[in-house]
Amino acid sequence: MTRFDIGRKSWVILSDGAKALFLRNEGDADLVNLAVVDHMSQPDEASRDIGSDRPGRVHQSQGDGRSAMEDTDWHVQAEADFLKGVADKVTQMVNAHEIKSMMLVAPPKALGILRAELASLPDGVIHAEVDKDLVKLTVPEIEKHLAALH
Repeated sequence: MTRFDIGRKSWVILSDGAKALFLRNEGDADLVNLAVVDHMSQPDEASRDIGSDRPGRVHQSQGDGRSAMEDTDWHVQAEADFLKGVADKVTQMVNAHEIKSMMLVAPPKALGILRAELASLPDGVIHAEVDKDLVKLTVPEIEKHLAALH
């Protein structure tokens, strides 16, 4: 997936673990004019603010020993759940024939989660992936970054 052409009515889906933008190209491949069609967001809270319990303890099967269980990283879990929600929305839009061609733009970890969740999409719907965090930029800045990839 190395072709970075964004044709007319193609979509650019940008996401990280807390925000997603659904942009559609209202221009053409040469003069990209991205318009925000939808967005999703959630609070970007730290693990200490999400989960408050101490990690559990486990008794050894033999003897009197006890061990601490690994603490859950609630922040990472919240980001993964959010990205699964983004993937669900994209899948619904593809199934409703709203999205026929799209580009995914996300940081590497988020892109990995999205890629796994969107694996069941028909071939050719995702025509490019960009491993950059551009979701916090303005639309003109996003257009400029994507134009530099041509």
